[in-house]
Amino acid sequence: MKKTVMILITAVIFVAMAFGTALADAASVAKGELAPIGHDQKIVEAVKAQNAKGLTMDYIKMVDKGWKGQPADTYFIKELRENKCSGYCRAIIEKVPYMTEIFVMDNQGANVCMSGTTGDYWQGDEAKWQKSFADGKGAIFVDEPEDEDGKMVQQISVPVMDGGKAIGAITFGVLADEVK
Repeated sequence: MKKTVMILITAVIFVAMAFGTALADAASVAKGELAPIGHDQKIVEAVKAQNAKGLTMDYIKMVDKGWKGQPADTYFIKELRENKCSGYCRAIIEKVPYMTEIFVMDNQGANVCMSGTTGDYWQGDEAKWQKSFADGKGAIFVDEPEDEDGKMVQQISVPVMDGGKAIGAITFGVLADEVK
């Protein structure tokens, strides 16, 4: 019995250490490689353009409600997925082997552009936007890895910054095992 308990404790410690290292690696990648994308002029301009539209929260929630469960080729989803900024996000993914997705959000958490199709339009009620936008101060948020189709994917969110102020946020899906 004692031997089994010792083996279990050792396994738990090993997993905790490995998970801690993965989070440290993800945080390092977030600061060194991903955060600068939040200052990229093409991303900043796309977010500024969306913020300038002055979308109301009622409108955002209406679109969000209509978005959920719709096919990816639905007009509004397709239009957003195929805009210039979304093409730019796909080009970034092509250059970064550990990245699975990118989506950019405005100052209310509504999607601006995306490399694929998100499950919903409004991210403002989720930690990925709330913690990275951080009431306009901007911060890095590294979420827990989750299993997606047999791969451990981790979402890392960084602010989109303009003039020292967060104007939106970006979430990157990364393969947790490949982030070094």
